[in-house]
Amino acid sequence: MTLEELQEWFPEATLNTWHQHPNGGGWVQNTAWVADTAKVAGSALVAGNAKVCDNAGVFDNAQVAGNAKVFYSAQVFDNAWVYDNAQVYDNALVFGDAGVFGNAKVFGDAEVYGNAKIHSNTEVSSGQWEGDITEAS
Repeated sequence: MTLEELQEWFPEATLNTWHQHPNGGGWVQNTAWVADTAKVAGSALVAGNAKVCDNAGVFDNAQVAGNAKVFYSAQVFDNAWVYDNAQVYDNALVFGDAGVFGNAKVFGDAEVYGNAKIHSNTEVSSGQWEGDITEAS
């Protein structure tokens, strides 16, 4: 993704406020933090105060924003969004057009995909989830 394409999402973006992650070339807002061991690739974005730690990855057109955190070996890809105070960790996968937001946590070996929306204070630790989930364990 070029800076001009990034500016379609974030019109105020400049090379002084965003940078491309050295491990994958995806865009990271300077207010966010991504570990050198993590990967942000393709047209993926990490914005706001979000954190991507350890060996986690954000790929394709995925976005991690707000105060969200993706860590350990979790992967967010395709067109998925993780935002607000959500956390995705362990070996969890979030992909397709799925969204994880609010104070939700997706962890363990859970897979959230399709048009699934995991939100509120929901915790998903295993299984495959495609629908709108407000309570799970």
